[in-house]
Amino acid sequence: MFDNVAQLFAVMGETLLKVFPVSVALAVVFTILGHFWACNPGQPWWRKRELLTDISYWFFVPLIARIVRISLLVLGAKVFFNIHTPDDLIAFYDNGHGPLAQLPLAVQALLFLVLSDFMLYWNHRLFHGATLWKYHAIHHSSEDVDWISAARFHPINLFFGTIAVDVILLLAGISPNVMIWLGPFTIFHSAFVHANLNWTLGPFRYVIATPVFHRWHHTSLDEGGNTNFAGTFPIWDILFGTFRMPDGQLPATYGKDEATMPGEFAGQLVFPFRR
Repeated sequence: MFDNVAQLFAVMGETLLKVFPVSVALAVVFTILGHFWACNPGQPWWRKRELLTDISYWFFVPLIARIVRISLLVLGAKVFFNIHTPDDLIAFYDNGHGPLAQLPLAVQALLFLVLSDFMLYWNHRLFHGATLWKYHAIHHSSEDVDWISAARFHPINLFFGTIAVDVILLLAGISPNVMIWLGPFTIFHSAFVHANLNWTLGPFRYVIATPVFHRWHHTSLDEGGNTNFAGTFPIWDILFGTFRMPDGQLPATYGKDEATMPGEFAGQLVFPFRR
């Protein structure tokens, strides 16, 4: 038992040590970019409302995500593949398994990126439905959307979204080593699309999600909040009729659909259960 607790704290410490320098780097990059190309001029991100709440999510989400992801992968190996010993588990996940693991790592990474984005597109739409919206509304509650808003996700939303999709694809055989390639991209791009930037990237707006593309998704549900569900590739929104990028317009206001949402971290965690 004590060994498990020690391992848990080791994982937590390792995760936080990684998050801190990455956070500083992103803060510097988006502070500079936002100074010159702000979509919504005004106060800088470090003066935004509910900043402490977003900082709490920024460190809490990667911590809980890593612990739960590892736990589910271990459980999946035991249930579906009858693998139990630590050495066998390490060998099982070290380089993936099955036919997918035989593909070049770059191909696996591309496959993971495309499949996960497709699955998360539909997952995202489900969370905009009546049953699950109370969990996803927390992500939409920020009235000052910026790079640090990217991690504002309720644990239920996180569990049935990113974590579940990751576990499914890794259990399918894709090597966890793809995270070496995709981890930095995912962190940067998630912060990028939430950043206060007026960038559309011109014709590339149809290729990869941009700040303006995603900021329309954070407007009210009547204005654009039920469009632009894709996290990385807008092609899904184009194919399924949910793409919105009005020419010559920029989104202006955010977080207006949940006026009763608490502003503090703990209040938001219990909010869906008090509805």
